Amino acid sequence: MVLSNLGSALRNSLKKIVNKVLIDQKAVDEFVNEIQKALIVADVDVELVFNLTKRIKDRILEDKGFSKKEQIIRIVYEELVSFLGVGGDSLKVSKKPHKVLLIGLFGSGKTTTAGKLALRYKKKGYKPCLLALDTYRAAAVKQLKQVGKGAGVTVYGDDKEKKAKKVVKEFREDYDNFDVVIGDSAGRDALDKSLVKEVKEISKEFKPDEVLLVVPADIGQSARKQVEAFKEALSINGVVITKLDSTAKGGGALTACVVSGAPIKFIGVGEDVKDLELFKPQRFVSRLLGMGDLETLLEKAREELDEDRMKDLGKRFMKGKFNFLDLYEQLGAVNKMGSFSKLMKFIPGVSNLNLPMDKLNLQEENVQKFRRIMDSMNLEELEEPKTLNKSRIERIAKGSGTSVRDVRNLIKQYNQMRSVMKRMSGANLKKMMKKLGVKDLKALEGMMGGMQ
Repeated sequence: MVLSNLGSALRNSLKKIVNKVLIDQKAVDEFVNEIQKALIVADVDVELVFNLTKRIKDRILEDKGFSKKEQIIRIVYEELVSFLGVGGDSLKVSKKPHKVLLIGLFGSGKTTTAGKLALRYKKKGYKPCLLALDTYRAAAVKQLKQVGKGAGVTVYGDDKEKKAKKVVKEFREDYDNFDVVIGDSAGRDALDKSLVKEVKEISKEFKPDEVLLVVPADIGQSARKQVEAFKEALSINGVVITKLDSTAKGGGALTACVVSGAPIKFIGVGEDVKDLELFKPQRFVSRLLGMGDLETLLEKAREELDEDRMKDLGKRFMKGKFNFLDLYEQLGAVNKMGSFSKLMKFIPGVSNLNLPMDKLNLQEENVQKFRRIMDSMNLEELEEPKTLNKSRIERIAKGSGTSVRDVRNLIKQYNQMRSVMKRMSGANLKKMMKKLGVKDLKALEGMMGGMQ
C-alpha cells in the first residue's frame, strides 16, 4: 500500500487512544508525540510536522467532547487532508487536441507515466496518443513505443532526429486525429541550462495546455527545491509523484510539493500501466487511516468489470457461499483490477481486522496457475470442492501440469478466502462501516452484491 509504514503507525496511534478508558491531557500528549514520530520517520519536514500536530492537539483539547473517540479520528483525518492540499482535478478535455507535456529529471518515471496517463484518458472515452520528445537518451523512442503498446495507444517518434522541437513539427498534422497528445520529454541528471533551454523550446513549439512535472517519491524533501526550480524555468500546472509503491518513505516528496505551491495531480502506485491514481487527499488519507477508499474501488470496478455480473457474484462471495466455478470467474475479474489483498485495503475497516493479507495476495503467476488447475477439474469438483480427495488431487495435478502441492495450495487459498468473507459478511461489516462513519454503504453493497 501507498506509504504503508506511515499508515500502520498512524492507525496504531489511533487505536491506542480510542481504546483508553479515559482520554486526558496525558493521553493526548502521548498520542500527538506518536503522530510526530510517525510523520518524521516518513520524511516529512520537522517544522511542518510540529505545525500540523499542534493544530491536531489544539482542536482535540478545545473540543469540549474530546473524550468522544470518534471526534479524535475525525480531527486527525481533517487536518491531514487540509495538510496535503486540494489534489488533482478530474480528467477534462476542453478542446481537441488537449496537449500534455511531461517534464522531469532522469529516472523520475516520465515514460512509464506517459503510458499510464494515456490509458486513463482512454478509459474515459478519449483517444490519446504519445509523442516521443526524448531525443537525448538512447532507445528512448523504442521504450515509449513499448509502453504505448501496453496501453494500447499510438506512439509517434523519430529515433533519427536529434532536435525535440523538430519532432513536434514532424507529426503536427497527425495531432488533430486525437483527443489528447501526451509529450514525453528528455531529462538530465540535474536541472541544467541545456534542459531548461530544451523544455522551453519544446513548450514554444508544442504549446501544451498542461505541463506536468514528474517527481519520484524517493527524492524526499529535496522535491521542493526541484519543483521550485522547474516552476521558475517553465510554468507547470501540477506534479505527478511516482514510485510511491516502493520502499521510498514518500512523505517528504508529498509535502514538499504541497509547500511549493504545485498541486499534486497524480500518484504512481505500482509498476503496471494501470497503477496511476488521480490524487485526492480525502481518499489518500482515508486509506492511510484504515477507513478504506470506496470511491477509488468503485471506479476501478466500473472500468474493468461487468457491473450486473459482479453484483451477482459478489453476493455469493460476501455470504462465503461460493465454489470453484465462482472463484475461477472472480480470479479473472480481480486480475484485471489488481491483487485481492491490494483491493481489500480499499474496503473500510479491513486494515483493522488483522486479516492474512500476505496469504491472500494472489499474484499473476499464481492466478494463471490456479486457473489451469481448475481447467483440469470436472463439473462435480468445480461445484463441490469438498469432493476433492487424494486421488482426485493427483489426477488434477497431472492434468494441469502442476504439482499436488500446487493443487492443495489452491484449496487452501479457497478456504482462506471463504473464511475471510464470512468474517466480513452481513451485520458485522455494516456495523464496522457505520462505526467508521462510512456514508456510501449502498455503493459498496451494490458492488459486493448486497449484504444479508
